[in-house]
Amino acid sequence: MTASEHLTVIATYRVRAGREKEFMALVRKHHPVLRRLGLATDDEPIVYRGEEEGGGPIVFEIFSWKDAEGPDVAHHTPEVMAIWEAMGRLVEERNGKPKFEFPHVERLELAFGEA
Repeated sequence: MTASEHLTVIATYRVRAGREKEFMALVRKHHPVLRRLGLATDDEPIVYRGEEEGGGPIVFEIFSWKDAEGPDVAHHTPEVMAIWEAMGRLVEERNGKPKFEFPHVERLELAFGEA
């Protein structure tokens, strides 16, 4: 992928029990801030919630950076870091997995049908 292509991330958050409402308030602010700062695309993020095996809520936020520099710029932007640091206080390591994960993925265009 080149720096000019969009990078989609599936942000995975292992939210502490009892902190989900507070966490989701931050998720609602997250993408609008990234978009306003020109770091994320205008596409609305997709958010999923589930229960992780072994207990505890897990949230997935899927969105795209405008370019490969977006994550690095975000790490140096106080407004973004304030949200990320607040999120960090509401998540936990669980079942040997980290508090959060951020795999960057590429959408594949597949032809579905009979093999």
